[in-house]
Amino acid sequence: MIQRPKGTYDVNGIYGKKLLYVEELIEGLMEKYNYEYFRTPIFESSTLFHRGVGETTDIVTKETYDFKDRGDRDVTLRPEGTASIVRSFIENKMYGNRTMPVKAWYYGPMFRYERPQSGRFREFYQFGVEVFGSLDAMSDAEVISIPVNLYKLLGLKGIKVNINSLGDKESREMYREALIEYFKPHINDLCEDCKERFLKNPLRILDCKIDADSDILKNAPKTIDYLNSNSLNHFNKVKKYLEAMNIDYTINTKLVRGLDYYTHTVFEVEASVEGFGSQNVLCGGGRYDNLVETLDGPKTSGVGFAMGIERLMTALDYEAVTLPIIDNIDCYIIPVSENEKDLAIHILQDLRLNGFIADIDYNNRNLKNNFKNADRLNSKFIIIIGEEEKDSGILTIKNNETKEEYKLSHDELIDFLDQNI
Repeated sequence: MIQRPKGTYDVNGIYGKKLLYVEELIEGLMEKYNYEYFRTPIFESSTLFHRGVGETTDIVTKETYDFKDRGDRDVTLRPEGTASIVRSFIENKMYGNRTMPVKAWYYGPMFRYERPQSGRFREFYQFGVEVFGSLDAMSDAEVISIPVNLYKLLGLKGIKVNINSLGDKESREMYREALIEYFKPHINDLCEDCKERFLKNPLRILDCKIDADSDILKNAPKTIDYLNSNSLNHFNKVKKYLEAMNIDYTINTKLVRGLDYYTHTVFEVEASVEGFGSQNVLCGGGRYDNLVETLDGPKTSGVGFAMGIERLMTALDYEAVTLPIIDNIDCYIIPVSENEKDLAIHILQDLRLNGFIADIDYNNRNLKNNFKNADRLNSKFIIIIGEEEKDSGILTIKNNETKEEYKLSHDELIDFLDQNI
């Protein structure tokens, strides 16, 4: 038997309905925020992610699906959404023909070759937003508010925002030098990955999973101690705007995020999810004022976030959050014999075009089994069409909850259902 690849999963049944509800909620929320939907290719030039995400990140060095296509081009299945959105922004010259800021949202599959675990897969879906062309700290606060509001709308509890600032280019350089001086005498006590990061990008050491609990990392210099006046002013404004929106936050000086392109604000949003342990982070993001320029675009500021949908769905499951999904149908039609099928499917078409959820017996079941099937589908009404109903034009309608029966003409059916569903 052929099985699905490791780290992937199938969607169907009640989980599929829950997933569609969450997707529709996201779409509605983005409409309220006035963000524009973007969709980019699932695979792109490998250079895009190596330059955009960062050569020293774990994503690029260990997790990307890289391959040669039939034209001998180096392509990569996208491991995250931001680099592709930035490429689209540049390639379509949105910096020249749009009123800034350009506010984008996306939703789609991403691919990383990592160890599958609860809520994490090699093919996973990501929802994210990107805002281009605003240096204002209000943009940072607005972006942070989106996942916070989404989680609250879904019914998750204990929403908490962790924020930090990496500062601008000057601040990051000062911090980088401080890290080099600090880690130099300790480098042999760290893992092999950290030794390599020390030479390429010492900031990545702070994101190490192996040495995360070591005193060396715990006592490392803090980013906010190296912020210049411009960076500190921006960070203070972000905090002020979050307070104005009644969004609780905690300053986490160890937060650096796992991608190379961040500047100024970085953040993570978590929820108190029973069973997730100490790692309750559901999404993260930050500002990246140099990324567009890095990918050959004009100097353009940016800020955004991304969240894994599978981890969100796992959190909703662990917290036993009840979603208002539709798990029933309005009408189930039973044609008694072959002779009534033409009328039955005509009525079925009519019901669906008038907005009702309707289904029909396709397998010539007997009445007893059809009633059982109507129960399985949680049908509110059953429409029985036999020889008598076809000849007279009077339909037999049964309320599947009260078991009451009604005799109605086809012309009366829609009004009756409108009043009773």
